[in-house]
Amino acid sequence: MTVAKHNEEETIESAVDKAGTIVGSLVWGYLADTRGRRLMLLVSLMGSAIINIVASISVNWIMLLILQFIAALFASGLYSMSMSLLSESVPMAKRNLVILLVTSIFLLSQGFMAALALPIIPLTFSYYISSLDIYWNSWRTLVVVYSIPCICSFICFLFMQESPKFVHAMGDEQKSLEILRIIHKYNHLGSKKEFQVYRIKKAEMNKNDTPSSSKDQIVPLFRAPLLKPTIIMTLLYFFQQVGAFMVWLPTIANQFVQVTETGGNTDLTLCEILNSEFEVSVNPDVAPCALNETALLMVLAVGALQCAFNTILSLMVTKIGRRNIVIALAGICGLAGILVNVVPNTTGSIVLFGIFLMGIIVMGLYTAIIVAIFPTHLRAMAIALPLTASRITTFISIQILNLMLVNNCDAGFYLFTSIFTLSAVIAAFLPDDRRLQKEVKNETEAKAENITKL
Repeated sequence: MTVAKHNEEETIESAVDKAGTIVGSLVWGYLADTRGRRLMLLVSLMGSAIINIVASISVNWIMLLILQFIAALFASGLYSMSMSLLSESVPMAKRNLVILLVTSIFLLSQGFMAALALPIIPLTFSYYISSLDIYWNSWRTLVVVYSIPCICSFICFLFMQESPKFVHAMGDEQKSLEILRIIHKYNHLGSKKEFQVYRIKKAEMNKNDTPSSSKDQIVPLFRAPLLKPTIIMTLLYFFQQVGAFMVWLPTIANQFVQVTETGGNTDLTLCEILNSEFEVSVNPDVAPCALNETALLMVLAVGALQCAFNTILSLMVTKIGRRNIVIALAGICGLAGILVNVVPNTTGSIVLFGIFLMGIIVMGLYTAIIVAIFPTHLRAMAIALPLTASRITTFISIQILNLMLVNNCDAGFYLFTSIFTLSAVIAAFLPDDRRLQKEVKNETEAKAENITKL
């Protein structure tokens, strides 16, 4: 088995998923900013779950691809909409913390999917469904299982409130107050503490200013004063190349396990590991699976490490600052990626690659930066726009990596890891959020002092 024999069908399926997320992301951003975060999340969650379940009974590969594309369309806005709702439903002082904590769970997603696949894929059952002329087996079962988190999330959102800040930005102060009153009630269950908010500060926009077209949601992002942060954040997402390598993580993990289990040469770089050949015995009685159990556990472990590291950083972000952490992560993780194929040691090369993969954590920090900079009525689109740029870049990068890792693996690593490292320079053009927080604090203290004197 070599990287040159990478499953072509899996590559096409991945491309279809990426295409769906690219096409749908901006649409959901617009809908969330004009129709509401909660409502659009409900539609997105249920739509993606239903289509994914239907995909489990696909009668051929073409039908599966089409349904995967539609499911990806529905799911493409989940991140931007959920982060917008989350950031607008918590106090500003806790915003960075909660966004990064939720991002920690998001980082576990690939590992969580691997954990779900671990006990299901090896199952050998096969039941014939005559009406569809298909065999129900382990991979179809896994597709249904992958829909369960969406269904559970849908049920949870039925009991949640719309973003109070979004509602107020749309001009409905009374409804916004009622939502805050409900949130206060659940936050103080068993307490007699009264809700003491009777009026909210003037909204960022009113009903007469409500956007009537997608142009109203996109054009302001490319005008002062939002033009500069829009360009910087788009470039940061554009330079974020770790995602392209995350797609290759299962394959790399599988190759590494094969090297260690067969007692091969231990003085290999990562590219040499990728292009190692093995004779693998195939059991015709076992459902085919691209990865063995050890490789799947490695994928889960990487997700767990990313989650843990991101959680630690979330506790430090207020003191260090979002921008400064981004600069440090891009620099350190990018350098580790550049050195991956310099170290002629199998374990050392894999460790450096693991450090490089920690760079994906910057995605949560980027979201926290966008949430802090852009106004409520543009927030979901402000997240979706650079995220779409990132998805397009990742899609293109994956295709280029598919060729370079086969024909010139070292150059592929040097090129894309260097691009990610350069994002540290781009991030330096962002304002230091610690300074901004200090200015806000001083302004608040000054106002409190004036009120006391009065």
